[in-house]
Amino acid sequence: MKHVFIDGSAGTTGLRIRERLAERTDIGLITLPEASRKDENARREALSSADVAFLCLPDDAAREAVGMVQNPDTVVIDTSTAHRTAPDFAYGFPELSPEFEEKIKTSKRIAVPGCHASGFIALVYPLIQSGVLPHTARLTCHSVTGYSGGGKKMIADYESEERDPLLFAPRQYALTQEHKHLKEMKALTGLAEAPIFCPIVADFYSGMVVTVPLFAGELAGGMADIREIYKKCYDTPIVRYKEAPDEAGFLSAAGLSGRDGMEISVLGNEERILLVARYDNLGKGASGAAVECLNLVMDCDRTTGLVL
Repeated sequence: MKHVFIDGSAGTTGLRIRERLAERTDIGLITLPEASRKDENARREALSSADVAFLCLPDDAAREAVGMVQNPDTVVIDTSTAHRTAPDFAYGFPELSPEFEEKIKTSKRIAVPGCHASGFIALVYPLIQSGVLPHTARLTCHSVTGYSGGGKKMIADYESEERDPLLFAPRQYALTQEHKHLKEMKALTGLAEAPIFCPIVADFYSGMVVTVPLFAGELAGGMADIREIYKKCYDTPIVRYKEAPDEAGFLSAAGLSGRDGMEISVLGNEERILLVARYDNLGKGASGAAVECLNLVMDCDRTTGLVL
């Protein structure tokens, strides 16, 4: 049995991880009393006594928590932005390649991908690796997400009976083009430049759809080539290629809400192509990805405890 500690278990990501682990008999959860959750000594002891420690904390707190781990055998799985491009952390998206998967299995430090970044990297990385898309491409990315990704305050704002009328309509954000996921989006794909990124939060709890539009004339291949690349790369139980979803000409960002998988599709036409990733921002975009990394570390079925 592995002993697991969730530092930040009261937040949205921590609660979902706890939910996914609740019925497992191969894991024992280390818990702290409410009064001790912010006690540095209690946290240090819990972090260092765990076989695996999840960090569900703000960036600065996550960096501090890593420094508190005194046990060299403790595996740290960080869900924050803090370590996603750090060379000593494995990037927690095993479906990208066998090398990514092996590094997760053998690393003591793992960074869970950002929710928006997960979809973008899943779409772009294989195309650059295959040579269909040049690393010098200047890309645009659109992402629609549920409000749960904004944390407790945003959830409270959206679910308040006296909420701002502006919250009834989708809202674009990160308007200065400095979203914190851009760094990993550029670094992990190998792009020379970060994309123009347009995230939108809307009035639904969870779910996400990420779209990357491409002009076919700028590619070394067409729609059929891209589909074949995705079919080969994403023939897995968690990330899978899916032909155009049949939703009467629409594509709902809530289609995989509550689930931990990801669907990859190629839409558009032979001139203007849409690469689409659909998943749950709290699933493959956060907690589900973290639990998948845990499963790989434990060398068990990667889908254990997940909802697919």
